[in-house]
Amino acid sequence: MYSGDVSFSVAAHAQWVPGIESAIDWQQWIRGDRQTAGSGEPAVKAMPPMLRRRTSPVGKLALETAYGALTTAASHPSHDTSPNASNLDIPVVFASRHGECARSVELQMALAEAAPMSPTAFSLSVHNANAGLFSIARGSPANTVAIAAGQSTVEHAVIEACGLLADGAPQVLLVVADAPLPTMFADFADEHEEPCGWSWLIQAADEQEALPTLSLQWQQAHAVGDAAPHANNTAAGPAAVLRFFLDADASTLHRHADGRRWQWMRHA
Repeated sequence: MYSGDVSFSVAAHAQWVPGIESAIDWQQWIRGDRQTAGSGEPAVKAMPPMLRRRTSPVGKLALETAYGALTTAASHPSHDTSPNASNLDIPVVFASRHGECARSVELQMALAEAAPMSPTAFSLSVHNANAGLFSIARGSPANTVAIAAGQSTVEHAVIEACGLLADGAPQVLLVVADAPLPTMFADFADEHEEPCGWSWLIQAADEQEALPTLSLQWQQAHAVGDAAPHANNTAAGPAAVLRFFLDADASTLHRHADGRRWQWMRHA
């Protein structure tokens, strides 16, 4: 018996993984036959240049897909069963386990060397930096949340987004982005992480619509007994959930993280 569950439909989505470009690349990456390649960054052309130049590599992963999902939704207005007058009113949930960790390390190294610290870099080292840049760039007054929740960051971000739907928001933009820890912290990594970013524009679940519909259930790990070996934790949450979502043949994804068993299910 699961102790909690949420369901939702994805009205639009966008994703970006370094070195994954063609349809064949994506199919190979989804199967695990291809790894991310290089350290390329998305262009984030939708953001004004003065703000774009302030973004970090992980920030670009988040922002490129956030703009991409909204652009896709605008080009398919029939997908929105509860139309918004403007996407500027859509609440946004940004999720990243490590966030601006790399920028923080650079600042600490400068401090250790008694070098001057960049005020701009310092102001953008906080966890909600990219959420703030996105809001400023679009002139959006919408509710924005930034989440970090360990290995289950993606799952907790989905719960937060579904809570906003339950509170009355017609749609919520969920933005997920992460990258491996900086080299100096590599020994502390507790899961296989890949650089990737993706965004879902979600709304209340409606299996009658021609939209991907997912559910997420959870329970305490100690209540699972011998089911733990069935969990798929070969990749960190962002990459694992993205692979599951893009693989139309995958009906379930089981993950164990932070003392809980998480079950993702595809319904449509």
